Amino acid sequence: QATLLQNTRFVQDCQIICCCHMPHVLPMIWMILCVHLICISSQPETRFIYNGFHQAELYTDGVAKVLHEGQLQLTNGSGQSMGHAFFKKPFEFTAESLSFSTQFVCALVPKPGSGGHGIAFVLSASRDLSHADATQYLGLFNISTQGNSSSHLVAVELDTALSAEFDDKNANHVGINVNSLFSIESAPAAYFSDIKGKNESIELSSGDPIQVWVDYRGNVLNVSMAPLKNQKPSQPLLSSSINLSEIFPDRKIFIGFSGATGTLISYQYILGWSFSGNSVSLQRLDATKLPRVPPHKCRTERPSKLLIFLFILLAVIVFVVLVAAFVYRRRKYAEVREEWEEEYGPHRFSYKTLYNATKGFHEDELLGKGGFGEVYKGTLPCNGQIAVKRVSHNADEGMKQFVAEIVSMGNLKHKNIVPLLGYCRRKGELFLVSEYMPNGSLDQYLFHDDKPPFSWRRRFAIIKDIASALSYMHTGAPQVVLHRDVKASNVMLDAEFNGRLGDFGMARFHDDWADTATTAAVGTIGYMAPELSTVRASTATDVYSFGAFLLEVTCGRRPVDPTLPEERRYLVKWVCQCWKMASLLGARDLRMRGEISSEEVEMVLKVGLLCTNALAEMRPSMEEVVQYLNESLKLPDISVNSPGIGSFAPFIIGSNLLLPSHTTNTFSTSSYSSSSGNDSTFVTHSIFHGHGR
Repeated sequence: QATLLQNTRFVQDCQIICCCHMPHVLPMIWMILCVHLICISSQPETRFIYNGFHQAELYTDGVAKVLHEGQLQLTNGSGQSMGHAFFKKPFEFTAESLSFSTQFVCALVPKPGSGGHGIAFVLSASRDLSHADATQYLGLFNISTQGNSSSHLVAVELDTALSAEFDDKNANHVGINVNSLFSIESAPAAYFSDIKGKNESIELSSGDPIQVWVDYRGNVLNVSMAPLKNQKPSQPLLSSSINLSEIFPDRKIFIGFSGATGTLISYQYILGWSFSGNSVSLQRLDATKLPRVPPHKCRTERPSKLLIFLFILLAVIVFVVLVAAFVYRRRKYAEVREEWEEEYGPHRFSYKTLYNATKGFHEDELLGKGGFGEVYKGTLPCNGQIAVKRVSHNADEGMKQFVAEIVSMGNLKHKNIVPLLGYCRRKGELFLVSEYMPNGSLDQYLFHDDKPPFSWRRRFAIIKDIASALSYMHTGAPQVVLHRDVKASNVMLDAEFNGRLGDFGMARFHDDWADTATTAAVGTIGYMAPELSTVRASTATDVYSFGAFLLEVTCGRRPVDPTLPEERRYLVKWVCQCWKMASLLGARDLRMRGEISSEEVEMVLKVGLLCTNALAEMRPSMEEVVQYLNESLKLPDISVNSPGIGSFAPFIIGSNLLLPSHTTNTFSTSSYSSSSGNDSTFVTHSIFHGHGR
C-alpha cells in the first residue's frame, strides 16, 4: 500500500511537469519514472513468524541457544552470564517507509530464592554485543558505552530487578531505552483490561508465558503486553515519540533479544516471535503451536566433605536434643493408667491438662495447704475455673476402690456440695479436680482478721446448708457417703456465699490404704468422735464432726485451742460450763455483727452439744438435725447433766495427744501434724489388733 501511494504521487508530479513544459522533455520524465519504480520495487520486505525456533534464521551468542523442543533460551540459570539472539538479516528501511510491528511470547523463570535481571527486545545497528556486561546492564551496554549515542541502540526492557542507579520504578517494570538504561518511558508491568477499563498488573518473573507487542508508526513507539490467553489490549502500556531514522542513519537495524544474569539468576525463554516491517500486516502467533515453558531444575553444587560432616553432626545433635526433649516431656507429663480405669474415662483428666491449667502448679496459683496436700487454682477452656487438690501417696493398694468412690462422689448432685469433676493419677500423686469456689473457705471469715466476721444470719444459713448436704450424703445419695472431716476449713463459699461442703472422702483416702489389720482413725483433733480409737467411721462419727462444726461457727473458735487456759481450752467443755452458769448465750462469738436471735443461737449450741455426745448411740441422725435447725422437730429434753454431754475432751501431754476411750480406761498415743491451711491439727491414729501403738 505504501509503495502504491508513493508511485501514485510520483506519477501525479510527472503529469504536472508534462503539462507545464515542452513535449521534448517527456521521454526523459518517463525514463526517471521507470528507474524510480524499479528502485521501490527492489526494496526488501522483512516479515517472518516463528511458533518455536526450529529452522529459525537466528544469530546467537553467549549462552543463548535453541532447545530441542524449539524454545529460544537466552540464559541457562548460571550466574554472571548473558545471551543474545538476532534475526540474521538486518531490517532495511527508507526515511519514508520506516514502520514495523512485532509480537513475541516470553517466560522468565527465576531460581528459587533469586530473581534475575530481565530481558530486552533490541533494535541495534550491530548484532555484535559481546562488549556488553551482564547483571544490571542486561547484556546491552558496559560502563563506557552506557549513555553513549554512538551505541545506536533502542531497547524495550522487561526488568525484574530494581536498579537504583538507573532510577527504576520497581523490580517489575517495562521501559523504553535509547542508548542508555535510563528509560525515557517506563511503567510497572501491566496490561489494559478492556472489560474492567483499567490496567491489571502482571508479574514478569512468574514463569508464565507473557505476550508483548511493539509497534512503530509515524515516529511513535507503542508497547503493549498481556497474558498468553488474552487478546492484544486496545490501549498500549507505553507510548513514546522516537525518530529511529536519526538513531540509525545507515537505514539498517538488527532486531532480536538480549538477556543477562548476575547474582540474581533466572531462566529466560522466548517461545515465539512474529515480525513485519514496512507496514506489511503482522501475522499473529498461534498459542497452540508454541513450545511449553521447560521444567527447570536448580543445579546444586556438590557439598564438600566438611559440609557433609557438619550436617550429619548437626542432625545427630538435633536428634539427641529431640529425643531428650521427648523423654523429658514424657516424664514431665507421665501418668499412671490401668485397664480398669477405662470405664472412668470421662472423669479422668490428663496431667498435662491440669499442669497447663494451673500454670505448672505455680505458687501464684496456690490457694492453700492442708493435711491432705496442696490446692491450686486453675482454668480449663470447657470447665472454666477449677480447684486442683494435689495429694501424695506411696501405695497403689486400694486405689481401684478409692477411684471408684471418687467417681461416684462426682455423681453426687446437691446444691451444697462442691462438685467433684474428676481425677488424675501419677506415680506417688493423686489429683482431685473440683469447681472453684471464689469466696474461699469459711474459716477465713471466722479466724482471720483480714476478713470481716459474718453476721449471725449468714452463719446460720451456712450451718443449714452444710446440714442439708451431710443429710443428703447419709440418706439421700444412692449409697451412704461419709465425709469424716466436717469443719469450717472444709466448708467452701460460692459467689453468693452459700455454704458448700468440700473435701469429702479424703479421710477415706488414708483409711483404705492403711494396713488391713489396723483400724485407722483419721481426722482433725476436736472434730473426731472418741470411738474412732477402736471402731471404723460411721454416720455417727460424721454427726460428731458436724456438732463440733456447729460450736465452731457459733462461738467463733476452734474445738481445741492449746493457747487458752485449761478451763477454756476445749470448746465442748467450755460451752457446757457456760450452760451450767445459765449463760449459754455467753459462749457465742462476740464479734458477730447485726441482729442476733438468742433463741436460734441457744438452739444451735444445744444441737451442737447433742451431736458431740460422747455416746454414739445418743447422737441424732443428720436428717433429725436438719429438722431441729428448721424447727420442724422439737429438740429432745437434754441438760448439761445428760449422759455423754460435754464429757469428752482430748488431753495434750508434751508432743503426744492422749485420746481417752469411753469403752476402756486406757489411752492411746497418736501422732499429729500441723496443717498450714487452717492451723488445726490433723491426726492419723491406728490401733493394731486392738492394742495401742
